[in-house]
Amino acid sequence: MGHYLIVGSGLSGLAIAETLLREGHQVTVFDDGSQKASMVAGGLYNPVVLKRFNLTWEGKRLMDCALPFYEALEKKLGVEFDEKISILRLFASEGEQNKWFEATDQPGLSEYLSASILPNTNEAIHAPHGFGEVFHTGRIHTARLLRVYREYLEDLGSLQREAFCFSDLQIENQGLQYRGLEAEGVIFSEGFGLQSNPFFNYLPLDGNKGELLEIYAPDLKESRVIKGGVFIIPTGEDHYLAGATYDRNYEGPEPTAEAREKLLKGLRKFVQCDFEITAQRAGIRPTVPDRRPLVGVHPEYPSLFVINGMGSRGVLIAPYAARCLAGFILRGETLPEGLDCSRFSHRFQSSEREG
Repeated sequence: MGHYLIVGSGLSGLAIAETLLREGHQVTVFDDGSQKASMVAGGLYNPVVLKRFNLTWEGKRLMDCALPFYEALEKKLGVEFDEKISILRLFASEGEQNKWFEATDQPGLSEYLSASILPNTNEAIHAPHGFGEVFHTGRIHTARLLRVYREYLEDLGSLQREAFCFSDLQIENQGLQYRGLEAEGVIFSEGFGLQSNPFFNYLPLDGNKGELLEIYAPDLKESRVIKGGVFIIPTGEDHYLAGATYDRNYEGPEPTAEAREKLLKGLRKFVQCDFEITAQRAGIRPTVPDRRPLVGVHPEYPSLFVINGMGSRGVLIAPYAARCLAGFILRGETLPEGLDCSRFSHRFQSSEREG
């Protein structure tokens, strides 16, 4: 049985920790609470890019991995956090309806897209062209999942609620040591905090700020997720999440008035009833220029690994990325090209020359 240190307990850290535990290995997870992206995420899983009506990268494979992963985790923890919920794409025109019908004939999309248009029956929604429905979708209640999983790790004695100190890491020929702990490897899953990681800061991780509104709308009476100008996600008792924004040129992690106005403008395009804003959330998503995750091993240190860059689809991607990384670490399996962080090894060589 191997022992692995994991830095970060967001969705990526959870996924690799749980994957290693299921394989019979020991983990110690370090988390100082500094990364908030997973905690403020809307948590939707959906393999379809609703802006262009096509499958996301590896859409079916991600779904086939993620859904059983979360189902098994619910049973293990005895907590429900996977809410099956329909996602409707509001059509802005007849032209969008036609593009939807064309998409339903594309390979791989037919099992996820309804071949008929749903008429609007909600007087509080403006949708004269109706909706397209996406099948097999849902929402992971990420805050609940992460809270319960951290409690589970704590009960195992496997959670350290503290920052990881890089200077205390001693890398040896076989494995490594950290403050009296011996381990086969360290897996870094710090989210946007990777930019401050001295081993992996050569990787091109960018921050993409996302903001959500929490609203109270007693007259909306909608039980499905609707993608109009923005998403609206029902959260119970006439409360909804509305989002999200994508801002690469942000100045800080706090919620902003600009994002609030942008979300309100999107909401008012199709929500016709009154509503009250009850809260506003913000988080920094870790994103990569080619929109693929960063998974793999350090170019020089074979006991240092990374799993990061899940972007806005972390709920869907993290279980698959963790399975691939575990296979690579434990059995020497080849990482899929789209995940392997070695595609940026030239950046490490460049940073070494500059240093």
